[in-house]
Amino acid sequence: MSFLLLSAMIIIAVISFVISARPGGVNSFFKGWSQDDKVPHLITLTLSQVTTWIFARSLMTAAILGYYFGIVGGIAYAAYYLSFFTGAAIIDGVRFQHGFDNIQGFLEDRFGRYGVRCYNFVIALRLLSEVFANLLVIGIIFGETGSDAYIVAIVVLTLATLAYSMIGGLRASLKTDVFQMCVFAAVLVVIIFELTQADGWSVGAVLTSSPLKLESGWNLLLVALLQIWSYPLHDPVMMDRGFIADRRTTRLSFIHAGWISIVCILSFSLLGVYAGLNTADGEVMMTTLGRLLGEPVMTLISLALIISAVSTLDSTLSSAAKLSIVDMKLGRLSVGNGRIAMALFMLGGLAFLFGGSKDLYSAVAVSGTASMFLIPVVFFSIWAGLSIPRWSYFASFVTALGGAALYYVEAGGFYSLLEPALGISIKYNKLLLISLTVLILCISYFAIGLWLRRRAMSADFARP
Repeated sequence: MSFLLLSAMIIIAVISFVISARPGGVNSFFKGWSQDDKVPHLITLTLSQVTTWIFARSLMTAAILGYYFGIVGGIAYAAYYLSFFTGAAIIDGVRFQHGFDNIQGFLEDRFGRYGVRCYNFVIALRLLSEVFANLLVIGIIFGETGSDAYIVAIVVLTLATLAYSMIGGLRASLKTDVFQMCVFAAVLVVIIFELTQADGWSVGAVLTSSPLKLESGWNLLLVALLQIWSYPLHDPVMMDRGFIADRRTTRLSFIHAGWISIVCILSFSLLGVYAGLNTADGEVMMTTLGRLLGEPVMTLISLALIISAVSTLDSTLSSAAKLSIVDMKLGRLSVGNGRIAMALFMLGGLAFLFGGSKDLYSAVAVSGTASMFLIPVVFFSIWAGLSIPRWSYFASFVTALGGAALYYVEAGGFYSLLEPALGISIKYNKLLLISLTVLILCISYFAIGLWLRRRAMSADFARP
């Protein structure tokens, strides 16, 4: 099977290479425009949004959460895809209410260059984590961690994706996303059909697979509903696609990408739910699925993961190039410098891979918690258009980063503070408490800052 999947991965990469945009100018490479400077149409933008947010990491995580927590685990992860709807409102506010052509421009106007640096730091970590997480899933598909098959698969995917991404940048990513999404959708339909025909499949059992207890996945659903207000803003892959087309096309692409992604993620999570309901003692999820569904279906599942990894990596690299050269202005605006940025981010992701955490959901949780400093930015600054003191923004940034670091050390078993202090031992209950605390504190900073600013303005006005 490994040889078949490796061949499939190479074929997908070669086809992506062939249909990639020819080398173009900076508008093609960084903005995704065609050779004659035309913006992508609705179908291209929608399918690109979907396939770039259905990561290999996302599919695997959805299945794992379904395996451990039942259908609510899948729903909890799918809830993160409500970010498309909040993301559409964020983009609309930044572009058409405030008149900025990127997020960094808006933040610099409101919070200065150090405010932008805080934001760039968080999204750079986000991009690096996406590279490492998707490469990790590919390695796991082919073999044990550190094995020859594991390393070969990662190297092949790295070189192939980097090669065709460097040719056309964002334009190449948009074109290949359409092909990759069509293949992924066809594979997913076959997988779900085979799942519903399998022995032991029961819609009733799936719907009742999650007990009504907080720790049975409901805590994760609550966390997702807290984090979706800032989650899209810290994802440059989604945000970059919000500044390409006209207002109507952009809004519709986000809306359609939202419901399509939710359907795909929920569908894939059913594999984990089914495995959890029929697992035997000592089995892990993939072993259970292999026993229940057979090798042909498992090959298709692995193929779906490979396709999603390839589609996510090329988009991640194009966003990394734009972040480095266009937004952060780390070099002269040129296609060559964009390609250098791509290579450096890929190397950084590989460094994360061989030295980072192997907990796929932790990457989502830590990233989502760190992004929560942006929630009051969305509410107060983007949507309400209020002027907020810069100290409120920086206090929120420090608090959210502290919350993310606390969850990382708690979840990784490096240190335990919450259990001895509050008696909370369940990892995801800790995450819920941390997220809720961060949210309350960050909104409080902005509310206090707004109150103090208005009080000072009133005093100045009343002064003779």
